[in-house]
Amino acid sequence: MDVLIVLFTTFIAGILISKLTKRDFKWRFSGNLAMCCMLCFTGVGHFLFTKGMAMMLPSVVPYREALVYITGVAEFIFGVLLLFPAYRKTTGIIIILFFILILPANIYASLHNVNLMEANYTGKGITYLWFRVPLQVFLIVWVYVFSIRKM
Repeated sequence: MDVLIVLFTTFIAGILISKLTKRDFKWRFSGNLAMCCMLCFTGVGHFLFTKGMAMMLPSVVPYREALVYITGVAEFIFGVLLLFPAYRKTTGIIIILFFILILPANIYASLHNVNLMEANYTGKGITYLWFRVPLQVFLIVWVYVFSIRKM
């Protein structure tokens, strides 16, 4: 839910500020700024909740904590690159692939009741997927609309 708050708040702020300063709605920029802020927000989580996020990966995956750090840094980089039109489309495609690739970790975490903030097994379980899967689809559509699709 926090992810959506960051995404929509930044988007609305971007739209309003662009209208006030540029006298025009900068939809594409505001959408990419919002995704940038959301990715940076979730990237911070990789450093604050490393152990819990590592638990989202099966134990057969080597270097789980290192992967959490790497994906956290990647989220920062992806977010910033969205702000540069020359890199936006390619970055958008990479982010969509990234969102598809991390969905199995979210499914695994739900099946094993991982609570990533507490780094234990008291999470919401399978009911979390009723929120997470549609959210993942929504984020993919968001990136497509604001980063890849011609406006």
